[in-house]
Amino acid sequence: MVVQINPKKSTEPCSLSSAVAANREAFVPTMRELVRAYQAFTSYSDTHVRQLGLTPSQFDVIATLGGTSGMSMGDVAAKTLVTKGTLTGIIDRLEQKELVRREVPEGNRRSFTVVLTPTGEEVYKKVFPAHIAHLRQRFEQLDASELELLRVLLQKLRVVF
Repeated sequence: MVVQINPKKSTEPCSLSSAVAANREAFVPTMRELVRAYQAFTSYSDTHVRQLGLTPSQFDVIATLGGTSGMSMGDVAAKTLVTKGTLTGIIDRLEQKELVRREVPEGNRRSFTVVLTPTGEEVYKKVFPAHIAHLRQRFEQLDASELELLRVLLQKLRVVF
């Protein structure tokens, strides 16, 4: 069944009772709490990352490339929360800041590897531990068993989708 947003164009009558019933689904409070937790985490994390002089997406790319010899754009996209369409612009801006460079691997001139520059490595060594320490202040309010339970449940939820 396709749900249509505009009730004037709907071929089926809308029912307040079906909307009320949908709102009573057992998973709705959990879904709302998941969204609220994500929003709270994102706000807390992003505010700190911006104080470090990076956008959240730039931080994600630098944290992903840190400690590696570089990655293809596809690998960076797969390991970050950044879509491939957005990644090119992020890499362009990180290149302008001289934090990354594109390298063409020998024998494959059709692709390139994104590598942290020495300046990028220094930024990684500075901002990544600082941000982890910032997040630790919140996560240390949970004990090890709670963290593990949360990880397992979130993993299970991800697999369901």
